[in-house]
Amino acid sequence: MMTAEEVKSEPGAPGFTMEGADISPKGDHGVLKLSAGSPSPPWAADCGATAHSPGISAPCTRIDVDAVKFPFPFHPYPIQEQFMTALYQVLEDGKVGIFESPTGTGKSLSLICGSLAWLRDFEEKKRQEDAWVLAAEATEKDEEMKTNESTPAGPGSMTEPDWVTQFLQKKEEVDMKNKIKEDQLRRKRREEKLEQMRHNIQLKFASKRKREEDDETIRLLRLSQQILTPGGEGLALEQGEEELVLAEYESDEETKKGIKLDDEDDFEEEHVTKIYYCSRTHSQLSQFVHELQKSPFGKGTRLVSLGSRQNMCVNEDVRRLGTVQLINDRCMEMQKNKHDKKSEEPEGKKKRGSRLTCAFYAYDQMQSLRDEILVEVKDIEQLVSQAREVKACPYYASRYAIPAAQLVVLPYQTLLHDSTRRASGIKLKDQVVIIDEAHNLIDTITGMYSSQVTGAQLCQAHSQLAQYMERYRSRLKAKNLMYIKQILFMLEKFVGALGGNVKQNPNYQKVSQQGTTLKSINDFLFYRQVDNINLFKVQRYCMKSMISRKLFGFTEKFGGAAVIPENEPAKTGGLQQYLQNINQKSQGQGVADVQEVGESGPVRSASPLMQIESFLFALTNSNQDGRVLVQLQGSVAQSSLKFLMLNPAVHFAEVLKDCRSVIIAGGTMQPVSDFKQQLLIAAGLQPDRIVEFSCGHVIPPENILPIVLCSGPTNQQLEFTYEKRALPDMMDETGRILANLCNVVPGGLVCFFPSYEYEKLILGRWEKTGLLGRLAVKKKIFQEPKKASGVERVLSEYSRCIKLSGQSAGPLTGALLFSVVGGKMSEGINFSDDLGRCVVMVGMPYPNIRSPELQEKMLYLDHTLPKTNGVSAGKVLVENLCMKAVNQSIGRAIRHRGDYASILLLDHRYSRPTVLGKLPQWIRSSAEVKQSFGPAFASIRKFFQMKKTTSVSPT
Repeated sequence: MMTAEEVKSEPGAPGFTMEGADISPKGDHGVLKLSAGSPSPPWAADCGATAHSPGISAPCTRIDVDAVKFPFPFHPYPIQEQFMTALYQVLEDGKVGIFESPTGTGKSLSLICGSLAWLRDFEEKKRQEDAWVLAAEATEKDEEMKTNESTPAGPGSMTEPDWVTQFLQKKEEVDMKNKIKEDQLRRKRREEKLEQMRHNIQLKFASKRKREEDDETIRLLRLSQQILTPGGEGLALEQGEEELVLAEYESDEETKKGIKLDDEDDFEEEHVTKIYYCSRTHSQLSQFVHELQKSPFGKGTRLVSLGSRQNMCVNEDVRRLGTVQLINDRCMEMQKNKHDKKSEEPEGKKKRGSRLTCAFYAYDQMQSLRDEILVEVKDIEQLVSQAREVKACPYYASRYAIPAAQLVVLPYQTLLHDSTRRASGIKLKDQVVIIDEAHNLIDTITGMYSSQVTGAQLCQAHSQLAQYMERYRSRLKAKNLMYIKQILFMLEKFVGALGGNVKQNPNYQKVSQQGTTLKSINDFLFYRQVDNINLFKVQRYCMKSMISRKLFGFTEKFGGAAVIPENEPAKTGGLQQYLQNINQKSQGQGVADVQEVGESGPVRSASPLMQIESFLFALTNSNQDGRVLVQLQGSVAQSSLKFLMLNPAVHFAEVLKDCRSVIIAGGTMQPVSDFKQQLLIAAGLQPDRIVEFSCGHVIPPENILPIVLCSGPTNQQLEFTYEKRALPDMMDETGRILANLCNVVPGGLVCFFPSYEYEKLILGRWEKTGLLGRLAVKKKIFQEPKKASGVERVLSEYSRCIKLSGQSAGPLTGALLFSVVGGKMSEGINFSDDLGRCVVMVGMPYPNIRSPELQEKMLYLDHTLPKTNGVSAGKVLVENLCMKAVNQSIGRAIRHRGDYASILLLDHRYSRPTVLGKLPQWIRSSAEVKQSFGPAFASIRKFFQMKKTTSVSPT
């Protein structure tokens, strides 16, 4: 792995200077300007090419990184220069980089300035190459004409050999012909697409008009005969109910030539080379945009911020739906309604009912907003505010701006989820992708493509869909009925896999035997006798028909048991009574899907069929890439089916295949072997394309004291294995260590336990022995809440206590915060300065080895990956999961250059070289292993005494 120091000392490594870089607010930041007599650009070094080099047919494209200037808002730290240089080189070489830069080292700014400096030079290089080629061609033609005029052809002629001239002429002709053919082919495709669209509109309208006329004829006939068919087939639809009925679903052969929605049929615009930057949350993306706005690239960069409809929708009626799935479905439905409205306008045909459309989905306003997006850098909040003013949809306007953008910022889901990426109009061919905060990238991709449904959801969806089919049976065409029956059949079989019956209340159906069974996809489908159903066609049907949205509207309007025949009362304890109970608990009456109240009012949950669709789609993965877990517990309602994605690389492979370069960055990326083996090499990437970079921290080495402690004050060896950690002696020894630390550590002390269960056990022991009371004398004790809503309150009180204790002369020396690894405070919370002067890690937080999911993942890796130093891939995974959690927790303390803290790892197993090697480089380089408590305590006391002396000494 290439460290920051190795980059700096490597022979031929780049030197850094800020000279010549215009970073003034009014300057053209980072724009490389060439004029007559200018020196060669960075890519023309050592090639003999200059800004004016007549006769050169093509300039050298080799980059001289020594000549690269990195505009920066201030003088960068050496590690930031090293980071930007390594980043620039990886992008130029078209490789995949794993970059680690601790929080507080200006990682975001380094990513911005390093990547945009490369993009600046790349664009300038392309412009210069084009100019050089044109100049060279003109020069060659002039010289050729002069030669032909002045020199007669003959055996003694000094001109170039005939075969060279013929070759050049032929190559020029071939290139010109190819260009003409490409233009003709592009134009022909465009014309064919336009003609096909017009043809499809005509066909679809004609078909729709005939269907409406037929329906109207049947309706009038039934009214005249006063026929009321069983099941409510002849019932007149209520106002607004028309839009709940599924439209005719064309066969798969017909949909190949079918018409697309407005958001899918835009002409393809050429995508310029750009950088896609993605992170986990919208707040992180907004923070990145604000960093860009403050950088030298803030004025001239064409940036587009992408987000979900939930974050960007400005239609209040749609936003009020609450959940992402409902907002997505309503938006798509309103688009479809608008398209249908447009296709009907030429004939002036009166519609059967009023259908909702979105006033913000207007082409002219969205194009205008798109132009505004590209002119000035905006984050999502600023974009949404602007969209409200101009009454345009920011979600689609931002998508229209993607082709011309230089930098696109977007959440993980939009980039990494294949169907979401395609729907957003993102094309990764020859582009650059930067994935920030990527320490959980493997888990993120795994979670995106995994899915779980409960027995309660399966039963509720079956009941709702069956009632929907019965009410609208006469209005549903054969294709719709066929697919609905297939879905009902699968739901029934899935409930049967949990030992239940769809005709009975799942809460009252007890499972005969609890436990978890794992099956391959094919085995599960065969086991439930649904292997003869084409899941790919069902998937397309669900997406195109939007049946889950229709079903939600149906249950929203009538409630779960609205269509029970009057002469057939619901049976007590049956499924209808179960659904009625849900309705009564939810709203008192009416909708079964209003289940919780948010801060701004009721938030509607999605139809259970939406979650079931996700599970069905997951079953379309390759048989070897996932497993189905049948989890039986308590009742059928509590039991569940879960699809577990085992091979996230199969979904990341397309990103790697298309992109010019991919950067995986984070504050704590160690251990990196998981990324390399499970995500990159498993996706088919060659190891020589992978570059690792890890830089140190901005703090001086004397500001951090990491210690591995092997035994406690009474020489009790510290080994928090599952078998030993609950021993009274082990818990008491841990308490004595904390009691001693509270005497010398100022401010805040944060102690991480491996689990909530162990935290409860050890705190109960300390309360019983009185140790907790002795700790409270020195530091006020706080405990991490289990609910996210309480985190801010606890942190506020914790911070206030530390601040007050520092201002008073009382016995309290600060505060002690008990947290859990992987909990609410192990990620994303900064314990800077006095909030975290010491971080204690109790034991090694290994994952639950008895978990069926983990066991299956280990087995899968053992079969697909080679051993590492004789250790199986499954065991390596377990250790890596442990160390990732440790690294995320202990990295909370140091947050800026002037910060200082001690880190204490309580377990002798941390002293193993393989474990130490998985700590972040900036911690590992200063780590000390202490076999006994005495020397460790002396080092900690001296460390804080030195810091206290330094802080009070005159400057």
